[in-house]
Amino acid sequence: MKNKHYEPPFTVDTPNVITPDLLEPIEYAYKSKRSIDIKITQPEYTSVCPMTGLPDNGTIIIEYRPDAHLVELKSLKYYLMQYRNVGMFYEHVVNKILDDLVLVIKPLYMKVTGEFTPRGGISSVGSAEYIKP
Repeated sequence: MKNKHYEPPFTVDTPNVITPDLLEPIEYAYKSKRSIDIKITQPEYTSVCPMTGLPDNGTIIIEYRPDAHLVELKSLKYYLMQYRNVGMFYEHVVNKILDDLVLVIKPLYMKVTGEFTPRGGISSVGSAEYIKP
């Protein structure tokens, strides 16, 4: 049996609409005194399946140790909202978020995890890490 690619009955954006320009770095004022580990949880992440256009939901967890900059949280919220109508596989979502955040805030360490809501009885969790060389 041949796999069919189903065309969604509505418009699904491509990943090229997502821009890291919305992310705002802010100075980490305690850089010279101590490190800090930060964990950000976004439990209302949404995008769409690139194959069917059906909604994908989950939790995005961002853990990082900043160098000179933090990510401003409102800018992160608006950045993540860009994914709402974008068709992307889970694994690509996690890597794209990591790449964009590393580009903007240049952390010492960062890990992005996506815990996606089960669909059809299958759940998926993916993580990607960055360590500053």
